Amino acid sequence: MSAHPISAKGLPASDVSAGVGLAGLLGLLAWIVFCRNWPHFADVFALPGPREPLSGPHAALTALFFSAAPMVLWSIFVDKVHRNPSTGIDWSRKRALSEVVGVSLVKIAGLWVTWAILGFLYCVARWYWRGQYLFAMDVITAAAIPLVVLSVPYVLWLDRYMVNPRDHAWHFGAMLLGREAFDPDEVKKHWRAWIIKAFFGAFMISILPAGFAAVVETDLAQIAANPVALGMLLVQLLFVIDVQIGTVGYLVTFRPLDAHIRSGNPFLAGWLAALICYPPFVFAFMGAEGVLAYEVNTPGWGFWFGGHPVLASVWAAWLVFLTAIYAWATLAFGVRFSNLTYRGVLTNGPYRFTRHPAYLSKNLFWWCSTLPFLVSSGSAVDVVRNTFFLGCVSAIYYWRAKTEEAHLLGEDAKYREYHAWMEHRGPITRRLAALKRGLRRRRPAVQQPAE
Repeated sequence: MSAHPISAKGLPASDVSAGVGLAGLLGLLAWIVFCRNWPHFADVFALPGPREPLSGPHAALTALFFSAAPMVLWSIFVDKVHRNPSTGIDWSRKRALSEVVGVSLVKIAGLWVTWAILGFLYCVARWYWRGQYLFAMDVITAAAIPLVVLSVPYVLWLDRYMVNPRDHAWHFGAMLLGREAFDPDEVKKHWRAWIIKAFFGAFMISILPAGFAAVVETDLAQIAANPVALGMLLVQLLFVIDVQIGTVGYLVTFRPLDAHIRSGNPFLAGWLAALICYPPFVFAFMGAEGVLAYEVNTPGWGFWFGGHPVLASVWAAWLVFLTAIYAWATLAFGVRFSNLTYRGVLTNGPYRFTRHPAYLSKNLFWWCSTLPFLVSSGSAVDVVRNTFFLGCVSAIYYWRAKTEEAHLLGEDAKYREYHAWMEHRGPITRRLAALKRGLRRRRPAVQQPAE
């Protein structure tokens, strides 16, 4: 039998090189090491101030710079992404400022009104003004005026080189001013992109401090002999890597880096599936009192395996491996990570093995760390509920995956080629696809009534 025509082709080239994420990882780890050893540096150089590790929220925020700067430099000087046709920029075509200033002012008006509306929504959404979100609101408030001021020279500069400066923001500005023809579909794309950045950006910033502080402050000497504690520290470190690189992705959406949001997911089902998994909505579904609460009377793997050092070490290594896959999936995006968006096609790293490595590893981690079928109450009802509801959570992520695929399949021929290649050649995906096809073939045929 001949090979499938798509699978016979090679795997399409990835739009993001592996070096981008690696550069960001090295920069982040260097900053973490510096923060942990700040007392030593301060002593050596006789610097003023306290002799404690730098574990505060501003140190976590500064880590974004050490993550982003190496990725930006790698993207420009090694990958030369600013020359990609997908940026929509022609650097050889420099228009006079007088040629674009009218377009630019319309675009700036659209951006400023967009930010004003988002600011209003932040104000009226009460969950942004309590708990961990307070830090995010402080950061966004401090960034607001610089963002408004710097947007003017940035837009005026970029529009001189853009092939078509009338982008999504311009169409929204034109709609507001009512002076020129605008495309409603482009306005929708504009708002999808900015809602994604505003919603997920605030969330990512809000969770930066806690994990960073835990990693910087941990005393390695005290946990080195405890496999459960050591495993959890490594898991925490990997989550910090994921959050830091992911946050950079939401903030560094610049067109010259080819990191702009080309489109947001247009499907309502995709938005529902994604938003269910994040605050404030996640608390109603997967929180301790949520409809899908799956951790009732589940003390978790550390409790059940804590008295068995060898088994605990093996299990900890397995959980660290799963979290490493999850963090790797984010690293592979470089500066392009974000939910619900199309910003190019990834085909390398863990995406060489399955189309959804983050979802697969995350859900396996939850099953293996929670162990929903082992409960301290001894109640069979708790076992059934926890197992069923965690199954529902995994089903939600399957739903997310399918809506994301539908979005990307409609956007890029390269993704369609990648999707087909993975179906027939992907080390993990092809086996899951074969299993699905086998289950479908085994369904009993419907008996037709005799005539």
